Amino acid sequence: MKELIRTNDAVLLSFAESLMKDAGIGCMIADQNMSIFEGSLGLLPRRFLVVEDDAEEARKILIDAGLEAELRE
Repeated sequence: MKELIRTNDAVLLSFAESLMKDAGIGCMIADQNMSIFEGSLGLLPRRFLVVEDDAEEARKILIDAGLEAELRE
């Protein structure tokens, strides 16, 4: 899995996940359960991961959707 986004923004993560689902690209949001440790404050960022083989296509889809500023190097 390759990390493309790291954020606290649940709406952004949901949007990115929806884009990948529509494109048939496997993805997951890591660290969602860390809220147990942080008290549900949303302080710890979640990681948006995609299947390594689809990372470049996923990156292009996210850029086309206007999320270029959110992408990690």
